[in-house]
Amino acid sequence: MSTFRELGVSDRILKAIEELGFENPMPVQEAVIPYLLEEGSGDVVALAQTGTGKTAAYGIPVIQRTDVDSKDAQFLILSPTRELCVQIASDLADFSHYIEGLHVIPMYGGSSIENQIRNFKRGAHVIVATPGRLIDLMERGVVSLDTIRTVILDEADEMLNMGFSEDLEKILSSVPVERKMLMFSATMSKEIQTISQKYLNNAREIVIGTRNEGAENVNHVYYMVHAKDKYLALKRIVDYYPSIYAIIFCRTRLETQEIADKLMQDGYNADSLHGDLSQAQRDLTMNKFRKHQLQLLVATDVAARGLDVDNLTHVINFGLPDDIENYTHRSGRTGRAGKTGTSISIVNLREKGKIRFIEKAIGKQFVQGEMPTGTQICEKQLYKVIDDLERIQVNEEQIEKFLPEIFRRLDWMDKNDIIKRIVTREFGRFVRYYQDAPELEEVTRKDADDEKRKKKDRHRAQKGYTRFFINIGKKDHVQPVHIIEMLNRNVAGRVDVGRIDLMQNFSFFECPEEYTEEIIEGMNGVNYKGREVNVEVAETRSWNPTGGETGT
Repeated sequence: MSTFRELGVSDRILKAIEELGFENPMPVQEAVIPYLLEEGSGDVVALAQTGTGKTAAYGIPVIQRTDVDSKDAQFLILSPTRELCVQIASDLADFSHYIEGLHVIPMYGGSSIENQIRNFKRGAHVIVATPGRLIDLMERGVVSLDTIRTVILDEADEMLNMGFSEDLEKILSSVPVERKMLMFSATMSKEIQTISQKYLNNAREIVIGTRNEGAENVNHVYYMVHAKDKYLALKRIVDYYPSIYAIIFCRTRLETQEIADKLMQDGYNADSLHGDLSQAQRDLTMNKFRKHQLQLLVATDVAARGLDVDNLTHVINFGLPDDIENYTHRSGRTGRAGKTGTSISIVNLREKGKIRFIEKAIGKQFVQGEMPTGTQICEKQLYKVIDDLERIQVNEEQIEKFLPEIFRRLDWMDKNDIIKRIVTREFGRFVRYYQDAPELEEVTRKDADDEKRKKKDRHRAQKGYTRFFINIGKKDHVQPVHIIEMLNRNVAGRVDVGRIDLMQNFSFFECPEEYTEEIIEGMNGVNYKGREVNVEVAETRSWNPTGGETGT
């Protein structure tokens, strides 16, 4: 194993990172740092999971190659979220602690733009920015990118997933042609390949692990339950791991808040994180979670992006995401720094196909978990109480003056009585709940067959209606109202609209049969946000977990 000195890191940076506790470089750092420190090194695409040390991999060379005698901005680091932006800037400030006169300026939304403008005007060698705020400052004439020598996209796949494609195009077209570009990503999606081909020149690809794999030290487990039992299953899983420290991922903001509220009402140390919260609320929640003042964080994918937390024991998927990249990011938040983590998915019969598809994509097998019984959970919780009691460090000096009165008050009880009361106080909630709680029903083959029949029915239009396929979906930021508006604009007369199903890359909608020809003729070729719309009758189409459509 190499040392940071052997990688070519300078003495002043070595001193700073040693004080931060850096001992040996992680694999991504060992591969990236010496290459970026070489004179004349070119563009880079580095694929590595979140939490593998990517910030130091590019941050140390950035600090070392900055010319502090020049007042020009030389490096631009783009981040998908405010939280990650702040974290990167903080890390770079730590790495450059012993380099006088080096200025790292973060620029992000949700904070005073006037303060950021003042800080930038005092001097900025390294700009760390979210795309939206950077464009705002560029349009105000505050920031020019003419002097940028290197652009770094951190969590590039997340930026594209969050809809920053147009912003990236605008920013990258504003930097000098003769500049270096580094792209760090957890996955190599088609969008990442497109950006790489368009803006990078003969980029060197550095892959830590294999493309699009999940974190190496993560176990993937799923529990198959009826949809109505998902929350009860979540409680059992959380209760079975008394020392759990986890993020619970939900699909929507509403579901996130509902699950967090239920957990808090049931006595769990939990809170929510989603886009409907103010920035101050989000910051407070994240700080509490980082400090382990919260045991469970219930979050959406978007809100949790940029949240970097060490020592997570579990990631729990209350609902599986539509995109493999999102699952990879979720599961990659645990099992870091050589530790083992567990990614648990609570799925119903409709989601079983997604499990198989994710297995193929990440090259790892899921293990089907057996739902713990009430007795097993109570045993685990009881042992936790006993272990906690054994680990308590008694300071007799602090309590000595209170002991005579305590002994006097407890004198009427024997040892067994005292133990029973302590255990009941610490452990009674679980005994009371699980002594009356029915065991969760096992999902059977008959249930699977029934679900298949229901699924088949869901793909049929209601009587008197035709089901249509349209080639725009959630990725195009389409909502049901947009489809209705297109119908109203392009089809004569008032067309009733039945069920609308939005998928990731496409959608389905239903309208009365008599309008079939008018809808096909009027909607095909319509422009939606620069994309040509294609509409056709959907009897032969259905959903599959890849986000594409298949014949039925």
